[in-house]
Amino acid sequence: MMKPGAADADSAFAAPRKLSTEPSKNQNSMTLTNLRTKIFGDGAELEGMLALYRQPHIKGFTTNPTLMRKAGITDYRLFAQQVLAAIPDRPISFEVFSDEFGEMERQAREIASWGQHVYVKIPVTNTRRAPAYDLIHRLSHAGVKVNVTALMTLEQVRHVATAVTGGAASNVSVFAGRIADTGCDPVPLMTEAVDVLRVEPNAELIWASPRELLNIFQADAIGCHIITVTHDILKKLALVGKSLDEYSLETVKMFHDDARAAGFSLDVVSTR
Repeated sequence: MMKPGAADADSAFAAPRKLSTEPSKNQNSMTLTNLRTKIFGDGAELEGMLALYRQPHIKGFTTNPTLMRKAGITDYRLFAQQVLAAIPDRPISFEVFSDEFGEMERQAREIASWGQHVYVKIPVTNTRRAPAYDLIHRLSHAGVKVNVTALMTLEQVRHVATAVTGGAASNVSVFAGRIADTGCDPVPLMTEAVDVLRVEPNAELIWASPRELLNIFQADAIGCHIITVTHDILKKLALVGKSLDEYSLETVKMFHDDARAAGFSLDVVSTR
């Protein structure tokens, strides 16, 4: 029996979708209304998070220490309290920041106590390469909703799947964007990760660190449950379904207008 709050992977993602290789034929099918993959906002700037909260297609949120530092956050608890007071009814992930598993566990249990929709991000290893699988298993089976983060290999996915099987609702964040940064296509790995996690329908796969808007539709095509998206990529949502002919013309006009504004000229040079 599926636990409350679990994703029904078998029914919602019964078969992967296929993306057309021909843009002109595929563009009209790319709409947010028929997405199965949930979009989570990724950031730590409260005003921006609230703006996303008002958008019905944003189903949850994730943060991390790097994003919080960039946003100027200095009081972790206060920031979390403000976020949870403003966004009380959607999943939100907050990350532990210790490098010691004992302290990670203490932090995780406190963070989990902040709200019923809180997920605790646990790195797949510490900085000394020691795997966190035992901690993940212990927390998950104690009822803590974990979001295991920074995965980049199928071996890690398999270990995490084993650790969370039979535990609380969980997320497994594979950093597909960083995999792509190394020159590797992340789609085959992410596709197999979906299959690995079918053994635990209470676990949802996250396509983390996307690099472009197309990643949303790639994630949806393979049956990935969630994709975390930054503000920069979300700004491009208005382009979804846009006529490529019109977009081509707008691009030509942009080049033309910028050339005129710059005052460029190539006067005829006399050859005499």
